[in-house]
Amino acid sequence: MNKKLLITGTILGITGIILGAFAAHGLEKLVSSNNIKSFETGVRYQMYHSFLFIILGATSYVNLKYKKTIFYLVIIGLILFSGSIYGLATNELTAFDFKTIAIITPLGGLSLIIAWVVMLIAILNTKVD
Repeated sequence: MNKKLLITGTILGITGIILGAFAAHGLEKLVSSNNIKSFETGVRYQMYHSFLFIILGATSYVNLKYKKTIFYLVIIGLILFSGSIYGLATNELTAFDFKTIAIITPLGGLSLIIAWVVMLIAILNTKVD
């Protein structure tokens, strides 16, 4: 699981940098500045959670059961939260209307919040000081 967290965190970081560069240099002429800001929010949250995975994969302070739960909550959260923001921000460039599924954005955010709560619980339940 630690290797999976480290690899996933690294991949999220790589794709976050690519998407951030795309927002800064590729989207600026295609969508509004508000949409660029939204897109960058999705990138920012993706990057935050890439660091979370790298830290979580490098620590033995959180046990395997909690790591697995956090992993899946974050993956679901990022797909729903950042993924939907990427779609909504570039909505005018696609044939699919992402506004029809905009409700998944807050559900993704909730999944990310729950992942952090699970990590807090894991830390509080750790017997090591």
